[in-house]
Formats: sequence, structure tokens, C-alpha cells
Amino acid sequence: MASASSTTYSDAPIKVVSPLVTYTDDVVEAKYSYETTSVTVDEKGGLVAQPVTTGFTFRTQRKVPKVGVMIAGLGGNNGTTLTASILANKTGTCWMTKEGKKTPNYFGSVTQASTVRLGSDAAGKDVYVPMSRVLPMVHPNEWVVTGWDISGANLADAMARAAVLPYDLQRQLAPAMKAMVPLPGIYDPDFIAANQEDRADNVIPGTKAEQVAAVRKHIADFKASSGVDKVVVVWSANTERFSDVREGLNTTAAELLASIEKGEAEVSPSTLMAVAAIQEGCTYINGSPQNTFVPGVIEMAAEAGVYIGGDDFKSGQTKMKSVLVDFLVGAGIKPASIVSYNHLGNNDGKNLSAPKQFRSKEISKSNVVDDMVASNGILYAPGEVPDHCVVIKYVPYVGDSKRAMDEYTSEIFMGGSNTIVMHNTCEDSLLAAPLIIDLVVLGELTERMTIKQDGEESFHGFHAVLSLLSYLLKAPLVPTGAPVINALFKQREAITNVLRAAVGLPPENHMLLEHRMPGVGALSAMAGGAGPVAAAGGAAAEEVKE
Repeated sequence: MASASSTTYSDAPIKVVSPLVTYTDDVVEAKYSYETTSVTVDEKGGLVAQPVTTGFTFRTQRKVPKVGVMIAGLGGNNGTTLTASILANKTGTCWMTKEGKKTPNYFGSVTQASTVRLGSDAAGKDVYVPMSRVLPMVHPNEWVVTGWDISGANLADAMARAAVLPYDLQRQLAPAMKAMVPLPGIYDPDFIAANQEDRADNVIPGTKAEQVAAVRKHIADFKASSGVDKVVVVWSANTERFSDVREGLNTTAAELLASIEKGEAEVSPSTLMAVAAIQEGCTYINGSPQNTFVPGVIEMAAEAGVYIGGDDFKSGQTKMKSVLVDFLVGAGIKPASIVSYNHLGNNDGKNLSAPKQFRSKEISKSNVVDDMVASNGILYAPGEVPDHCVVIKYVPYVGDSKRAMDEYTSEIFMGGSNTIVMHNTCEDSLLAAPLIIDLVVLGELTERMTIKQDGEESFHGFHAVLSLLSYLLKAPLVPTGAPVINALFKQREAITNVLRAAVGLPPENHMLLEHRMPGVGALSAMAGGAGPVAAAGGAAAEEVKE
């Protein structure tokens, strides 16, 4: 006999009813008890665990601003795919394929197409709601999009060159896309592969300082002409080689600015873009693996109170790896060898065929298992790590349809071994474009969120290094001294639980004690007990006023 579903879904507005939560026309404010566990070592070498509760207050602006998105690499595969897909969604453009009629969607975006558990209803069923319902979020259909590219092709021609979207969709979108032409970009042949030179017909001339000034003017002019309230800048251009990091060059904000004025060769185009964005007060996201965020950039962002997030969009093979290794290590199985092979034929693959650019990608893809391995001293001796090899090859014929093949060999019970082999056809840009949506949506939302700890006089933002975005990035950038978390489910739960905290809801713990106790009385007592209750209303709706 089939059992009834234990879950239900609702897209209704949400209101949290609690003495700790206040809604006004302008803000939602929630008092929150943050519970952690402090671990120390006693005089005998034993571990002492002590629960710690810290009080915080979250304040989130409810009005969603008009947002502009400026993409470095607008004419690339990701940029054209994203721009065209937003246009298709906004206009409701459908297209025909051999399988039949297709309609636009935002599948693959965690903010637009995933749900989170809100709580349980009176029947004990889990109630799931769209993530975008928890707090007011900007919708991509409302964005104004522009950007830069070293290729001057209009976006219709660039979209055709990328060969990602179906022909019938391209045909219908081409007239609107043709009117969009990228702003000139910063081109430095020392940082990307030599095979990119033939695309570089739309570049910003002058010194590095003049290039920063030009980008700043582009941002200011776009903001003024489009009427947007704020701009988020995203680097989706070519992977660069790593830059040198050394004293006197870029270890402080002052050093970096002086190096730009002097035209130091080791200041990369992506770093110049980051400096310009920060100086214009714009959140800056690095979607490629290079070390854009040298220490001077991080200091500059912190001093300016501007968010930065990176590095490298996490779309296919690495995302699967962060799930599978977390599962294996969590199950007490010891991955001993991880071999990852990729081949792709888009311009990203062409650029990565150069050794220095490949090295940047290799580093971002290789570090993804580190925290999971380090968490289990039963399986791994101190300093022991799995053999881990990453290979990327350029095969033009496959285009944007990247192939990823992985072999995981693990030690199991009583000296046995287990091998898992996976083949993943990753439609590269169709997986990456929704990540850009999420990075912009969450980046903008955090700009409207402030927080203060009990005892602090005033509200303030998060750390300038926006590590909350780690779920979407291969090599998460975190504040100095903070742990790097690569396990995918931990990263997603962090987003979910911060959103819940901002509306006064406790974190999800999945204990389900109300369903594990004997007798109906225990269940009903817990389900109907004291505490915040989710009810129909509207945390995301303007009509909610208290």
C-alpha cells in the first residue's frame, strides 16, 4: 500500500508570528539566539564541550531596489546565455525543438527554483516554500543587464557564436539581442591565453589607472542612464593566470593603488575591475578561478564596506565531487584516489588549453575535498590526503557540452576497495548562468541585511568577504582565519538558516522529535507548543504591517 506524502508545498506569502519578530513598512527585524558549541582541552587532554548562546538582532530592508547587473565577459557563453534567458523569461518566449514546445524557466537557480522547509502543518506534514519567499528578493526579470567584453560583437552574433541555446529561441531573441553591444573590456595578453588575441577588438586603451577610471565611468554612466538603484558586477570573462602576491605590490590597499598608478605588470584585468567596482560601491563577484582578490583588494573592500565574493562558478563536476566525497567520508568510507577528467570545446576550454590558465583552474578544482578529509581522523592520518588528479582537455567539436568523467576509489571494510565511476555531460553555460542569478540575488539581499550582537550599539553588515555565497563557488573565499567549507549541503544549509534567522525562525536540525516520541499526545504537544508559528500572511508582501 502506497503511503501518503509527508510533505506539502505552498507559494503563499509568509508571516512569522513571534514576539521576537517585528514587521514595518520598511524592515523586518528579528531577535535571534545563535547556539554553538565551544570545545576546549582540559589539563588531562580531554575535550570539554560547552553550549554557548549568543544573541543577535537581524534587520532587513523589505523594499527590493531596481538592480543593474554588469558582466565582464558579457559576449561570452555565460553572458549571452544569461542575458538571452532573462529576455526569454521576461517576454514568455517559447520555442520548438524536435521534442516539442519548450517554455522558459529558471531551473538550476537555488533562489528561483528551489524550496526550503518552513515547518510542519497541523497534520505533521513538512511545509515547503520557495526560497525566494522567505525574504524579499530581486527577481531576474527585473534586472537591467549590460557589461564589458574584449570582443565587440553584438549579443545576437555572440549568442550564435556561443551555440548554447536552441536555434529557434535564438532566432526569436536575435532582434533584441542585436541592439545590445558590450562596452570595451580590459585586455592584457599576459594574463590569458595567446589564442584569445583574435577576439580582442574591443578594448579599453591607456594605462592601468586610466582603465580603472574608464570602468568606473562605465558603471556611473550606466547607473545614471538606466535608473537603477544599485549595480552588482560579475566577472564571467576568461580565466587568468595567477598574479604574484608580494610586499610592495598588492598586500595592502595602499600598495595596490600605488601599483596601479605605476602601471605594475602584475596587476590583472580582473583585479582592476574589482578595484573599480569597489570604488563605485558595487558588490563584485569573481566567477573565475584566478586570485583576483589579492590582499589589497580584500582590505579595500573591508574599508569601503563593499561585498566581494569568489572564486569560480561551481556548476558541474566539482559540485558532484563536493556531494560524493562528503557522503563517502560521512559514511566511514575512505576515498583514496580521485581522478577527474574533463574535455570541452567552448572558449573557456580554448583559454584553459594554455598551461598557466589551466593551473588556475586546477587549483580551484583540487581543493574541494580538503575540509571533508580533514574532518575524519579515523580514516586519515595527520597530513594524509587522497591522490587527486584533475585533467582538462580542449576538444572543439563538443562545444559547450562539457564531458566530465570521474573515478573514486575508496578503501572499505576489512581491506576491501570500492570504485565509483561517473560520466557527467555538463551543459556548461546552462549550468553556470543560474549560478550568476543566485550570486546576484543573494549578494544584493545581503546588502539590505544588517546585524548586531547583543551589547553592540549599532547595526552593521556582514564581513566584506561574503562567504555565504560558498555554495555557488568552487574555491570559496572566506575571511582570514575563517574555516573553508566545501561540503555542499553544509553550504546550502548556511544560506537557508541565515534566511530563517533573519525572520526569527530556528535553524533546521532535522531531528523530528515530534515524530519519534511514543503516543499521539507527545506529537500534538510538541506540534502545538510554544514558539514561533508560521502562518499565512506576508513577510514578502508589502501589505503586512505590524
